[in-house]
Amino acid sequence: MAEVNKPDSAEQSPRGRGPGRGRRGRPTPEPGEIGFEGQQPELIEKVVFINRSAKVVKGGRRFNFSALVVVGDKRGKVGVGLGKAGEVADAIRKGGELARTQMVGVSLKDATIPHEVYSHYGGAKVLLRPASPGTGIIAGKTVRAVLESAGVKDVLSKSLGSKNAANVVKATLTALLSLRLREDIYRGRGIAIKKVPPPTVPTAIPEQPPQAPPPAS
Repeated sequence: MAEVNKPDSAEQSPRGRGPGRGRRGRPTPEPGEIGFEGQQPELIEKVVFINRSAKVVKGGRRFNFSALVVVGDKRGKVGVGLGKAGEVADAIRKGGELARTQMVGVSLKDATIPHEVYSHYGGAKVLLRPASPGTGIIAGKTVRAVLESAGVKDVLSKSLGSKNAANVVKATLTALLSLRLREDIYRGRGIAIKKVPPPTVPTAIPEQPPQAPPPAS
């Protein structure tokens, strides 16, 4: 009887599962700061939240992903985008492209915000307060992503109400857009800014020697 040589596992037909074929789905990356090819070096992208939705079809379940991405240059410009696709990488890419096209400028005072502001979007409410240099960003991860992308370094914040990531991000962006500098307010009202001279240090009065009493008559 003639012997039949069986093919090796690496030489199986294309219909079989070879060793190089893995899972069709890609692992979900952890939210954080990412970058893409061809992206401008001064822009940073932060993935705030990744959501997975499932649709039941005849052959099983079909998954879809949505990625909430924040883009900023840390110089007063920030944008938010929500990308949706069948793969995580494509959803992040779409969200980053949408955020870059929707970047807006915000008013900052040095490394903090010029004044206190309260904003809400849907059920999310965000309160921002200016802080002294060296305080840092006192905020949660969702609010922190927007503030860091905008270039804020010292701020106090509190997230009230809903914890929905999309609403919190939009409430934070709305709060930053409502900031106004004193110069802009005066310019809109047609009022000139008066420059107050710096206070002068008072000079000490020289002490006079005590005078002798007049002689008695």
